[in-house]
Amino acid sequence: MPETDNQKTYASADIVRYYEQINQLQPAEQLIFDRLSPSLPTMKVLDIGVGAGRTTQYLADRTAEYIGIDSSAEMIAACQTRFPDRSFQVCDARNMAEFASGYFDFVLFSFNGIDYVNHDDRLTILQEIHRVCKPGAIVCFSTHNLQSFEQTFKAQWSWNPIATYTNLVMLGILKVLNPGLTEAKLREMPWAIVKDESHNFRLNTYYIRPDDQIKQLVDWFENIQVYGLMGELELQSDRLANLDQWLYYCCTKKV
Repeated sequence: MPETDNQKTYASADIVRYYEQINQLQPAEQLIFDRLSPSLPTMKVLDIGVGAGRTTQYLADRTAEYIGIDSSAEMIAACQTRFPDRSFQVCDARNMAEFASGYFDFVLFSFNGIDYVNHDDRLTILQEIHRVCKPGAIVCFSTHNLQSFEQTFKAQWSWNPIATYTNLVMLGILKVLNPGLTEAKLREMPWAIVKDESHNFRLNTYYIRPDDQIKQLVDWFENIQVYGLMGELELQSDRLANLDQWLYYCCTKKV
């Protein structure tokens, strides 16, 4: 995949400014943080893909140790300007050699940051997260839901002609930007990397089905829970039908 396109996008001044203006947690994130609240004061936390510090304000003052990392030097510079007394590093999640094995109690990779590398590198990231976690440590991340994109890749009709027109225009753009991709192919794919509407079609984004995401995790993690965008816990039958654009996964490192 043209991964350098993703890197250039996240280094762009307009994208950095966009993330500097985002401060709110998603409902699922708020729920997860609230559930962790009693334990946070004793936790060493690694915030991967910290961006411009959206989650810093919710975690840094409530934890025993907080480190935010991002592969974009421009994003880290924005974090350091906003939170000069906090610890941030430019670091690629595929190689976190500067962190000792078994060090962190909680690792967060929010806003689907894990979706902007290729498939093999994604697995490397999960393995690296496993390495830097203590046994029993909590890992949370979000990732795009292929079931949602599959619906987007279909013609959707509405009694509202404007909505129908908008849907058809979006479908046309997606088909042009993803040549060779069809509804039939998507139905058979456990995961896909596609050019979607993210940041005005500037990103190549990894989408995965919930059960296939769980399969990626089971070698290293257990107690896997899946949450919808609004924070509802998804049981197996629910997640197979879930059409949220992205889902949240929480799990613990296998002991």
